Amino acid sequence: MICADAEKPLLYSFRRCPYAIRARFAIAVSGQQVLLREVRLSQKPDQLRAVSAKATVPVLLLSSGEVIDESLDIMLWALRQHDPERWLDEETQSMSLELIQECETEFKLHLDHYKYAERFPQHSQTHYRTQAQTFLYELERRLQSSRYLLTSRAVLADIAILPFVRQFAGVDADWFGAEHPVLAGWMNHQLESHLFQSVMARYSVWKAGDEEVLFPRLSC
Repeated sequence: MICADAEKPLLYSFRRCPYAIRARFAIAVSGQQVLLREVRLSQKPDQLRAVSAKATVPVLLLSSGEVIDESLDIMLWALRQHDPERWLDEETQSMSLELIQECETEFKLHLDHYKYAERFPQHSQTHYRTQAQTFLYELERRLQSSRYLLTSRAVLADIAILPFVRQFAGVDADWFGAEHPVLAGWMNHQLESHLFQSVMARYSVWKAGDEEVLFPRLSC
């Protein structure tokens, strides 16, 4: 169903991007509604470039004109509007941010080298995978004593890191499941949720002149 409402925030997104996934995840759980423009990264629309010089996704344009072009900031914006699952748990928030920072720096670097190893012939794909595992072993260590990364329930770190672990696992799912069974269980439990399935709904690529779609997808 196509919807349009100029008073709603506008979100530029790409379905498979882990940064965009976690932003949509937070928007969906918070109960916020945004107008979504699904983009093709190889053909970014001029409208996206006009909103953010970085021209990366996700980008959220608020009705006030404010632009939020960092995925974690979009998550925080959404959850500060409404946080029914208490992902912004005060006791774990600083630890969440530290773990997310670790994910976004060293782990993401090794993940990109592992996934696109043909672009980085200096080392083998196995080498890059081993480098990335340092962070994965840390996550597994945490999951040995708790159902989630920091406590007995999901908090910000779980949601913000999940899409990157999913991306890593997707390179060789059988190996990942055998090598990291506890982490695979944590990941699959969240991926199988109705919420995550709604976050990963498919949308047509937006082009100038198209109306935006409402996200999360609802009847108008």
